Parts: sequence; structure tokens; C-alpha cells
Amino acid sequence: MSTSKVLLVLGAGGNVGASVASSFAKNGYKVAIAARRLSDAVDDDGNLQIQADLSKPETVKSSFDKVTAKFGPPSVVVYNAASAQPVPAESPLDLPLEAFNRDIAVNTASVLVAAQNAVEGFKKLPKGTAGTFIFTGNFLNVKTMPFLVSGGIGKAATAHLLQVASQAYAPQGFRFYFADERKADGSAAFRDISGPNHAEHYLSLAKSTENQPWWQTFVGGQGYKHFPEKL
Repeated sequence: MSTSKVLLVLGAGGNVGASVASSFAKNGYKVAIAARRLSDAVDDDGNLQIQADLSKPETVKSSFDKVTAKFGPPSVVVYNAASAQPVPAESPLDLPLEAFNRDIAVNTASVLVAAQNAVEGFKKLPKGTAGTFIFTGNFLNVKTMPFLVSGGIGKAATAHLLQVASQAYAPQGFRFYFADERKADGSAAFRDISGPNHAEHYLSLAKSTENQPWWQTFVGGQGYKHFPEKL
């Protein structure tokens, strides 16, 4: 039986992805997780596992098709995948084109396809049900780190995409967020990124009855926090 409380996590890693999936399941959501390392199956908790290679944008639609067939269209989509080929900080233009294309596919192109499919699913939700799309971002859309140039390009491009989508689809009740965990002083969480903090904040966004700022700079235990200079 389909339900409007369905979560799809694309890029279900062991930190943020696992925490988000667990938190939403405990709050009554049917959960589907998709990652390259998985095989199509239903786990012992009833979660749908989907094999998905997000470096191939053309394969993203099949993840949505499988979720919809099992549970109904997802009302919350979390895009949690990321890719960045490290390069020498003193020569970032040494980035191989092949690596750049792969990273852009994971960080932006597949996000576009996921957002497109999310919207199609949101249109099928019961009237009054908000559709929520959340991208796990970081500070790289505003701060340069030369050795992660491909990651920064992808984050910046996707931030723009989600800002546009947030504005365009707000009248239909569809929400798009670029999530960016920070420390209390506004500095980037970076290596201290917390799965539980993300799970708590993502669930609050899904539960909110109002559209929130598209750029969700947030602090664990405090929720959204506006930083005038962001960094």
C-alpha cells in the first residue's frame, strides 16, 4: 500500500545517509536507499535497497521508478552523493577532463535528473502534502579549496540550481534545500560533519509547514542559523 510518507536517499553512505534513513524510519516513513554498493533488495527492517551508480545520470530515473512501484512516489528526496578528484593545490587546472566529467555527473547532473523526477512524484502526492528535496552540500559553493576544484564547481552549480528550483516551485508547495552544516561560529563543519545533526535538521525541514530559506546553513541542536557572511 502506498503512503505519502516516503523517503528516498540517493547516495546512502554510512554517516549522513544512514542517520537520515534511520531517523525518518522511526518517524513513520517508508524508506528507500540507493547507492552503488547496494544490490536491489528489501532489508530486514523493510527498507528498499536500490543499486544506483550516480555517476550515470541516465540511470537515476530507475531508482524513482522502483520506489514508486514499492511504496508510492517519495515525498522527501535526499541527495547525499558527492565526488571530487583531488588535485595539487598549486596547479588545480591539472584536473583530468575525465575526472571532471565524473564529478560533475555525480555532483550536479544527477541532481538535476533527481530533482526532475522528484517533481513528477510530488505532483502525484495527496493534496496538501509538501514535497521536499534536500541536497547535502557544504561550504564549497562560497569558499575555494583549490585541491577540490571539481567538488567546488559542482557544489556552486547545484546551489544555483536549487535556488532557482526553490523560487520556481514554491507556489506548488515543492521545496528545494541546499543543506550546509556549520559550527556555532559559522565556520564549516568540514571533517566534523555529523550524521545525527543532518538527520535532525532534515526531518525538521520535512515536517515544516512553511517553506524555509533554500540555503540551509544549520548548526547541530540549533537548526537553521543565518550567518551574514556565511563563512
